[in-house]
Amino acid sequence: MTLSSIIGHRRVVSLLARAVVHETLPPSLLLAGPAGVGKRRIALAMAAAMNCLQPRQTPEFARDACGDCASCRRIGRGVHPDVIVVEPGDTGTIKIEQVRDVIDRAGYRPFEGRRRVVIIDEADAMVPAAQNALLKTLEEPPSASAFLLVSSLPDALLPTVRSRCPRLRFAPLSPAEVAQVLVRDHEYSETEASAAAADADGSVGRALSAEAADLTEARAAAQRILEQAARTSDPSRLVESVKDLVGRKGSSAGEREQLAACLRATASLLRDLGLLAVHADAVTLANTDLKSQLTALSRSYDGDRATRAYSAVDQALAALERNASPKVVVDWVVLQI
Repeated sequence: MTLSSIIGHRRVVSLLARAVVHETLPPSLLLAGPAGVGKRRIALAMAAAMNCLQPRQTPEFARDACGDCASCRRIGRGVHPDVIVVEPGDTGTIKIEQVRDVIDRAGYRPFEGRRRVVIIDEADAMVPAAQNALLKTLEEPPSASAFLLVSSLPDALLPTVRSRCPRLRFAPLSPAEVAQVLVRDHEYSETEASAAAADADGSVGRALSAEAADLTEARAAAQRILEQAARTSDPSRLVESVKDLVGRKGSSAGEREQLAACLRATASLLRDLGLLAVHADAVTLANTDLKSQLTALSRSYDGDRATRAYSAVDQALAALERNASPKVVVDWVVLQI
């Protein structure tokens, strides 16, 4: 677990690395941002950088963990005595007993590391009593301890907790960064990763949780729909082109989810077509692996058409969420794009 292995968030990670080197890291920090973008991983990489037995210097970071020493390996396995991770239990909350335990442990000098690091993951899950119990420690933290609160819902924390923790804001990852993580860490193929990343809204966690729908097939279907709509305006041919997207009844939960995935993929492709229409930088595309196909398709989708079609797909998704008939939804939307 090293800082240099983090994908995305380069500005924030560089800022944290400099603070570690110069020993100016605040004793408590709130790492806030969307779920699934790597906040917990960054917190663990910081703990490793502070406690690595053989720290290294890289072109990007003056101090980084080696990832191979005994300390780094134990942090990676979650068994280092000076790196404490608190997370919600079976009830989905972090109770006062868990917080009191880490407060007691943080009061002692590190057992073997340079600094004890307490990582409270999903900190917004702390019950109010647990947050109140943490206040004094956050206000007067032990000199050899650091508290890293990780949250995707920071405003759910008590104002008194937020006021004691400088906030670092994490943005969603780009689709290319999500795809890179999926290929490197989760054994996705390039095609699977690109399809999942385009649907993930910048969150690796969301991409990993989307296994119920076949995102690769959903994106391929979306591409076929747009190509057919570019070739003809004949209503009967357009409706015929989407007949395989839903069954006769179109009522099963799996079928509805697959259609929703196809609509989200269509919206993602239309967004890219809109960007190509205004000659935006290719790095902003969500479906970078389809750039050549999208460039050809953009001849039929100027900015106005792409915007209108995107709005129609958005309405179709809303109708599907309101339990509209999938067959009616898909027939309507294909006539709008």
